[in-house]
Amino acid sequence: MTAIDTSRTVAVVGTGTMGQGIAQVALVAGHPVRLHDAVPGRAGEAAAAIGARLDRLVEKGRMAPAERDAARARLLPATDLAELADAALVVEAVLEQLAVKQELFTELEKIVADECLLATNTSSLSVTSVAGALRNPARFVGLHFFNPAPLLPLVEVVSGHATEGDAAERVYATVLAWGKTPVRCADTPGFIVNRIARPFYAEAFAVHEEHGVDPATIDAILRESGGFKMGPFELTDLIGQDVNEAVTRSVWESFFHSPKFLPSLAQRRLVESRRLGRKSGHGWFSYEEGAAKPEPHTAQPQDAPEYVVIEGDLEPAGALVDMIREAGIEVRQEGEDAGTRLILPSGGQLVLADGQLSAEFRDVVYFDLALDYRSATRIALSAAHDVPAHTLAQATGLFQALGKKVSVIPDVPGMIVARTVAMLIDVAVDAAAKRVVSEADIDTAMRLGVNYPQGPMEWSRKLPAGWAHDLLDLLHGRCPTGRYAPSLALFQHSLAGAEGEDAS
Repeated sequence: MTAIDTSRTVAVVGTGTMGQGIAQVALVAGHPVRLHDAVPGRAGEAAAAIGARLDRLVEKGRMAPAERDAARARLLPATDLAELADAALVVEAVLEQLAVKQELFTELEKIVADECLLATNTSSLSVTSVAGALRNPARFVGLHFFNPAPLLPLVEVVSGHATEGDAAERVYATVLAWGKTPVRCADTPGFIVNRIARPFYAEAFAVHEEHGVDPATIDAILRESGGFKMGPFELTDLIGQDVNEAVTRSVWESFFHSPKFLPSLAQRRLVESRRLGRKSGHGWFSYEEGAAKPEPHTAQPQDAPEYVVIEGDLEPAGALVDMIREAGIEVRQEGEDAGTRLILPSGGQLVLADGQLSAEFRDVVYFDLALDYRSATRIALSAAHDVPAHTLAQATGLFQALGKKVSVIPDVPGMIVARTVAMLIDVAVDAAAKRVVSEADIDTAMRLGVNYPQGPMEWSRKLPAGWAHDLLDLLHGRCPTGRYAPSLALFQHSLAGAEGEDAS
């Protein structure tokens, strides 16, 4: 399917931050662009603002003056919707209210040609619902840009229930021609990114609410061990607690109050108290002038053990074996079965997070999953109250000898990185199995849309078959609310992975 020719007009209705950004993308790609806003004078102001941004591109050497001048000549404000009659594509970026969007598209349908494509930039409403008021919903698509649209590459191209394949494919080809990275998605709550990202926030908030782990420590563990660019507490302070909580609530309600998408009471209290994050001066953290930056809990230095006994190959923490030897600590390896257990001189055991509690065993300290144990700069340990102090000290000293900071948290089943990654994998596998989105597009969307270190499907392939399923199954046994019950799709995915390992 070919892209819309750059000689054809692209119209943008709604001239806020997103509308201006989308208009700039189409304009720089070479299209004539028409801007319309319901507020008189707003379209003209938006055109001037876009022109100023083009000036800055010229100043930075990213656009030639002649290109800027040509782009400015192609950008015109429209005082009336009727001026959009010649558009080949109309993109809406108005208020996130269903009735407002439906009324707008009903009017547009009377004005534009039958072959004109109509698109909504909604991030939370159903594309199918928005198109429901139209006489020809077949040409209607979701076109979800990420803010700021001129800079971020990802665009979700969403097909509603009545969207024709040709319409979606032409929009996809057009976005690709604009230099963006489009991903295809069926109309589902949250689309790709906002659906699959929910556990990243939800698990951190749950660990904070249920186990009292402070936000700064959780953020540090997910950054420095999990490889995420930002932790969920600092990220939602940047996004805005009201915005993030509204998306979570919308996805939860759209999935008929599924426990897998349950909102956070602690976050609701922040919203109610107007502690919305950076924009209000206070969220999870304070941003008032002079406020001290909260530091994560970091254990005091401890002596490293003289030796450790390793049973099995420690996958997916197998890199630790060589790292321990390189640190000058004797490694005594026993057994050939796969496992994740290190035995310390105290007799205590270090076990990779598996969804169980330290309190269920005698003298066991859990350690968290890392994206890459060599590059990780922090490791989390979790222990029950009755774990002997010398066992915890030896476990701490072992990881400190490997050059890691250590954060000791309470007895949290599944810990932090491990349960977060397992839940991300579960939600992603479920979406792919239901043909909402392809596995490849899931990974692309999560890497480009929210800057994950790798996509959840890629993560699942690097972990042992069944790892995520088994962790969630055990976690479900300790928290039987349905939130952690592995999806049928994850169970089937685990079986397929195990068969692949056997074949190899």
